[in-house]
Amino acid sequence: MSQSWDSSIKDELQMVELEIHRSIRSEQPVLTEICGYVISSGGKRMRPGVTILSYLASGGKDVSEAIKIAAAFEMIHSATLIHDDINDRSEKRRGRLSAYKKFGLQQALVSGDFLFVKAFAIGGFFNEEIVSLVAEACTAIAESEIVQFEKEGEIAPLDVYLGIIEGKTAKPIMAGARIGAYLAKASPERIHAMGEYGLNIGMAFQIVDDILDIVGTESSLGKPRMVDFYEGKATLPLIHAMEDPEVGQRISQLFHSKVKGNEDIEEVFSLISRTDAVERSKEKAKEYAEKAIKALEGLPDSEHRTGLRRLAAKVVDRNY
Repeated sequence: MSQSWDSSIKDELQMVELEIHRSIRSEQPVLTEICGYVISSGGKRMRPGVTILSYLASGGKDVSEAIKIAAAFEMIHSATLIHDDINDRSEKRRGRLSAYKKFGLQQALVSGDFLFVKAFAIGGFFNEEIVSLVAEACTAIAESEIVQFEKEGEIAPLDVYLGIIEGKTAKPIMAGARIGAYLAKASPERIHAMGEYGLNIGMAFQIVDDILDIVGTESSLGKPRMVDFYEGKATLPLIHAMEDPEVGQRISQLFHSKVKGNEDIEEVFSLISRTDAVERSKEKAKEYAEKAIKALEGLPDSEHRTGLRRLAAKVVDRNY
């Protein structure tokens, strides 16, 4: 059996978990409980993994600083998940009730804010450059959420869709990869290259997520499939499917319907399966993964560089 992408950083990822759980302790037990519920609900820990691998692959020796920033990014990500579920009215996340459904809207909102603040508190000793990179990533998340909300129910142009996923998913991973290399005192060229790796791996990851929303199962997704269609979010496979000369018009008609039922979802799924939308989307994800691998070319050979390459392959080969 081949080794997993994170086999060289198992101990470091465990240290990230410990750092997160230490950081979310509050004098208000409900805050600790809600944050612990969200943090422990699973997830691939790809974001902290990229930061740590970037640090080690770039020659970093003392991993403690990288672990702190990796933990901070994972906490920011968890905060955005709490807020996303509220915005999208999603009842499930990773097979469990979303935080606001389990604990109530007000307490979930405050817990998301609490996670954001605690994430920045972890990085209190970092310099202006790192704070600026983290703030830039958080800004991209917020701005992309607004664009996505404004485009809900519309067939967004391809460049708008790519801009949304770049801001929501790819730029935070890019920032984590850049900071990992920065902490390792890598050259500006290497920091830039690691940022390119993070950006492209993030784009590939989100496109595959959007594909799985269509072809995955509820048990594997931890939520109902076709959620993006139901919520009026025009993802890459939906955009491609609506371009199909035979069934695209009907898919578009159903997509724009104000009220969607199970029969509509089943019909759209059947129609999409008659197009090449999923295959075209897979090819796009592979293109981004290949760009990510290319960005690693200047790195010396190591188990950590191998881990980054394995992650690129894993991202585009998830549960099809």
